[in-house]
Amino acid sequence: MIRCKALFSSFIFVFLLAACQQQPEPEAHKTTMMVFGTLVTITLWDVEEEKANAAIDAVAEDLSFMHEAWHPWRPGPMGRTNQLLGMTGEFTGNISVLPLIEKSRELSRKSHGLFNPAMGKLIALWGFHQEDLFANFPPRQEEIDELLAQNPQVSDIKIDDVRISNDNPAVRLDLGAIAKGEAVERSIDYLQSIGIEHAMVNAGGDLKAIGRHGDRPWHIGVRDPLTQCQEKNQAECIIARLDVRHNEAVFTSGDYERYFEYGGKRYHHILDPRTGYPADQTTSVTVIHHDGATADAAATALFIAGPGQWPQIARDMGIEQVMLIDKQGRVYMTPSMAERIELQDDGLDTVIQALP
Repeated sequence: MIRCKALFSSFIFVFLLAACQQQPEPEAHKTTMMVFGTLVTITLWDVEEEKANAAIDAVAEDLSFMHEAWHPWRPGPMGRTNQLLGMTGEFTGNISVLPLIEKSRELSRKSHGLFNPAMGKLIALWGFHQEDLFANFPPRQEEIDELLAQNPQVSDIKIDDVRISNDNPAVRLDLGAIAKGEAVERSIDYLQSIGIEHAMVNAGGDLKAIGRHGDRPWHIGVRDPLTQCQEKNQAECIIARLDVRHNEAVFTSGDYERYFEYGGKRYHHILDPRTGYPADQTTSVTVIHHDGATADAAATALFIAGPGQWPQIARDMGIEQVMLIDKQGRVYMTPSMAERIELQDDGLDTVIQALP
């Protein structure tokens, strides 16, 4: 039996719970749009209506532009960059993608290559480059081996001011594990630049917040990756709750969001660049960091690192707050994450592990 499924607003649920007040709270302004293959919700709190509407329109326009500019499989700046990278020559980089490529190079280095945005061809081989329709079966082993032998790395790309060169024709950039984080980061930066103090941008559960939600912090729930969640009963499959502090980004990578099933086995979209197959030791990783792009890339890298290697990768990427859940349901947390997160089941097998 073959089953294919994609969940778009999946792994962190944001609860905007009404508080009892003697006076009515200021109005929240909110809009939701589909970009980066997921639902993105922009929420502003305690902002005058005209200013809120203008700000939301501006952020929505910017998100749409970034989605098109950074899309690796459509005509546009990133698509054109990939064409030129395949020619393994030198060319002038597009200013809308250069900063993100440079940030990706640095984060890939810090992750010891576990975050590898140069393996777009491997992602396409598995069919995960398509937003709504995935492959029905795994690729042939020979195809995977051929790509792994070419060893595409983002370090193959050389950048000199605005000039880009590449000497590995196997390189094709897919920045899906960082683009959403960078988009959320830039959206919050813009809102702050125009004087908005309380806001959240939530991209399918990956989010960044500033300020507060009225008289309390922004409060979120983290999904239990081992529970089959129903759309109408999402609150029943929360494994932990967390208050998001000012200027924090919270990102999660899970094996339940984009996957297909074949031969009774689930094949998810988080591919280990060392094996060419989906990473198989982890079910979800949640990280907190002040920078959205770093949080996004780190959640992917730590998921691939798995229970044995994640502390070293977290240390080298500068991530101090981590929660990783392995295939057996064991919960690993750094001490700083354990101080903040509120697990919903006291009986969980929990390991508090300091970074080396």
